[in-house]
Amino acid sequence: MIVFLEGVLEEKQPTRVVLNIAGVGHEVFIPLSSYDRLPATGQPCRILTHDCVREDAHILYGFMTEEERRMFLLLLGITGIGPKIALSALSGLSTRELVTAVVEGDVKRISSISGIGKKMAERMVVELRHKLGEGDVLEAMAGSSPGKMEDTRLRDVILALVSLGYKQVDAQKMAQRVSENANPEEDVETLLKKALTG
Repeated sequence: MIVFLEGVLEEKQPTRVVLNIAGVGHEVFIPLSSYDRLPATGQPCRILTHDCVREDAHILYGFMTEEERRMFLLLLGITGIGPKIALSALSGLSTRELVTAVVEGDVKRISSISGIGKKMAERMVVELRHKLGEGDVLEAMAGSSPGKMEDTRLRDVILALVSLGYKQVDAQKMAQRVSENANPEEDVETLLKKALTG
């Protein structure tokens, strides 16, 4: 399994790059989100990879961040999604936007991605929700509710609810509801009580 490649960026396009490693050109297919982070042509480049070996082809998919590669692998685990659609999803929305859309059940936003219809978007929401880590959900929540409650308090309330046995999605909704009327002086314990009684 090839985990990463490091060499000189010989060629770059929005969907693919060629890395020159010791005189050998390696073609790597990438999402648009990774293209934006690439160095200039002729510069050293390190790219994380997923090695896809099939009967008829040996294809490398590349990512500039671990979050992108992890999301790509999660997407590949969904019924009906192959590498091309997974790359399309990462090109249409950033990893954080995709997580937020999944957590909030925003089928319309996901189905706006090229190659993803409503049924597939619904499947992504259902299957990805169970695969996302607690950190992914908290980060998405913190990013989707700026200015309402301090991120640290919001995270702490969600973590407390999850530790009490609530599902991440439910904990998130409860914390968000409380955050809308939160008083800046209220501590996490007070907000948690409100979330549990509200």
